[in-house]
Amino acid sequence: MVEGGVTGARRTELMEFWRAIWRTPYIMRLALSAGIGGLQFGYDNSVISGALHYSRDDFESVKNNTWLRETIVSMAVAGAAIGAAFGGWLNDKCGRKKSILLADVLFVAGAILMASAPAPWMIILERIFVGLGVGIASMTQPLYISEASPARVRGALVSTNGMLITGGAFLSYVINYAFTKIRGAWRWMLGVAGLPPLIQFLLMLWLPESPRWLYGEDWNKKMELIIKVRKKIKQQKKERDCRNGKLQQLKLFPE
Repeated sequence: MVEGGVTGARRTELMEFWRAIWRTPYIMRLALSAGIGGLQFGYDNSVISGALHYSRDDFESVKNNTWLRETIVSMAVAGAAIGAAFGGWLNDKCGRKKSILLADVLFVAGAILMASAPAPWMIILERIFVGLGVGIASMTQPLYISEASPARVRGALVSTNGMLITGGAFLSYVINYAFTKIRGAWRWMLGVAGLPPLIQFLLMLWLPESPRWLYGEDWNKKMELIIKVRKKIKQQKKERDCRNGKLQQLKLFPE
């Protein structure tokens, strides 16, 4: 139990949260980034339900092969598992901001290539790339928001990211319905997925790196410097002891 007991959110606190977003450009960019990250996660995982149905008009193999359809759907999940496992190392090595930018690049590239796919194997390959982006973003986005946002709005921003995952899933069904009457509907459904990460990529260019990561990185560099200095001191001490030993031998056994 936290110190002072558990307190509920008051209406005035919620109003202050919204005022802080509108009045502070930095918090607004963080809020948009949080929303887009969750939205993209939900959209990419759900849009395939409609796109796969309409892709049968262009690819006979998708229409007749159940195994192929299941592979197209599942590859994003497989890619997400790999991306999430790899994302931890990437976050520590390159930082939160660069990890999110990489995920956005994977999202945009995957959306463009899927929308222009000439064959089902291309969709499968790009679903893996998009899945990698989903895995990296799903663990990096909440981490970055929690470390970069002011304490007063931190919980609300992280919750926004989680809430809009379901919002992204709902939006994908709306987009699917909107393109049902258009020729090549599935290409539009998959191609639209590239717009949110493109916006997020531009927003992230104007946001700073996580202060916590920068602090840890600076600490690691200091530790590496200390280790190097200690090794150098030990080496110098060993050389000095060796010279002193030779001098003692010369005194005891002069030529």
